[in-house]
Amino acid sequence: MTLRIGILVSGRGSNLESILISVRRGLIKEAAVSVVISNRPEARALRIAKRHGVEAVAIDDRGTPTEEHASMVAEALMEHGVRPGEGLVLLAGYMKILPRSFVDLYEGRIMNIHPSLLPAFPGMDAQWQALAYGAKVAGCTVHFVASEVDAGPIIIQKAVEVREDDDEDSLASRILRQEHRIYPQAVALFAEGRLRIQGRRVLVSR
Repeated sequence: MTLRIGILVSGRGSNLESILISVRRGLIKEAAVSVVISNRPEARALRIAKRHGVEAVAIDDRGTPTEEHASMVAEALMEHGVRPGEGLVLLAGYMKILPRSFVDLYEGRIMNIHPSLLPAFPGMDAQWQALAYGAKVAGCTVHFVASEVDAGPIIIQKAVEVREDDDEDSLASRILRQEHRIYPQAVALFAEGRLRIQGRRVLVSR
């Protein structure tokens, strides 16, 4: 059975593109990206989706209460075959906090990527936080989404050395390259049925 994937985006879509390329090349097997949804109609990510032949949907959140907007997103996902208990929802630069109702609806089936080694430096401006703290190692984390921000069970992490001459942009650039590697890996493991959540841990079967 093909895993139906819906991807939520707000911006430039570089992680989106890495996933779409991985699906096209067969690195993510038995899966298809059915829809890309953005809360920003002007998002570059929507153009990337169309270029790859994927349905692109804009659901503007400006002036819409969070719960109502999330309900509209869930409806669009289901219309494209990304159903609770069956599909997978990926957050790829989605700049909204999902309400508990949405997280509960797709429990265990929402992934996000964050530019730090969680639980260190959650929330916004993770690279700035790492530099301000004087961290010697930064990185990125793919995790399942929980109701609390950046607090879900961790799937994959990748460390990135912080250099003496780093600024936010240079550190973010090196972290992003690793994001493009580990996010498709995590999706592939899910599609293969190899991930199991056990409390705070995500177990990977061979």
